[in-house]
Amino acid sequence: MPIAYWMVLIAAVLPMIFAGAAKYGGGSFDNSRPREWLDRQEGWPKRAHWAQQNSYEAFPPFAAAVLIAQQVGAAQGVIDTLAVLFVLLRIGYGLLYIGDYPSLRSLVWSAAFACTVGLFLAAAAA
Repeated sequence: MPIAYWMVLIAAVLPMIFAGAAKYGGGSFDNSRPREWLDRQEGWPKRAHWAQQNSYEAFPPFAAAVLIAQQVGAAQGVIDTLAVLFVLLRIGYGLLYIGDYPSLRSLVWSAAFACTVGLFLAAAAA
């Protein structure tokens, strides 16, 4: 299985890691109404929740880009490199979000998005 497919799996799990951080850092988590409870959080647990939400939003285009690039026969090295870079940047993005570094976070978000665009461009060039 290509490395890029493993990166899709990691990217799919990443939001759950940020969700766990939000729930752990927010005190006594109420699982009867988790969305309401998360909405009431403040500080880094709230930002971890936002990182979770953004990770869910970033996943579909990334996964589609990997699958499309694979399907059309784009260069495997390019696909794997962009997929690994995407995951590393998304991990950094989440940590920067939790740590409250908004400008750097936005820069890292843009770089991760560029990886997704790059996967589509690699597919187009194949």
